[in-house]
Amino acid sequence: MTDDAYLYLSDGRVTTGAPGVPLSAVGGLECLETSAVQAWFGAQGVAADSPALRLVVPEETPAIPEEAERLPVPLTGEELARARQAAVSGVRSSVEAELMAYQNCAGDRDELLRRAVASGLPAHRIAELTGLDPATVAAAAGAR
Repeated sequence: MTDDAYLYLSDGRVTTGAPGVPLSAVGGLECLETSAVQAWFGAQGVAADSPALRLVVPEETPAIPEEAERLPVPLTGEELARARQAAVSGVRSSVEAELMAYQNCAGDRDELLRRAVASGLPAHRIAELTGLDPATVAAAAGAR
């Protein structure tokens, strides 16, 4: 583990689920005004508001892809606290999005189970395929 936070460039195609948080989630950082960071931005051809630019707190630096362009940056205690809070909020938002996707996917679960039973699939096989308890399958499908 390192004591430095890092700026890094994520694969531009993947920002959701990428390690770290976008700078916009953290707010202004003193280090962004330094000549070293400004030169790195120039060398990478990015601006501070680029969605591919991520900030990773020290304890999360092992998650940065090895091939990613990265730069260690010093953060004040208050900036580090904001970055950590943003990281937690980002994880929470990601989990919430996954749960909403699950709800959308599972919304027609009972109908799908009824069709599966009607097609002749036994409840134990449906349970194996879905990961549901056989009693849940039977109840949801209307089979007793």
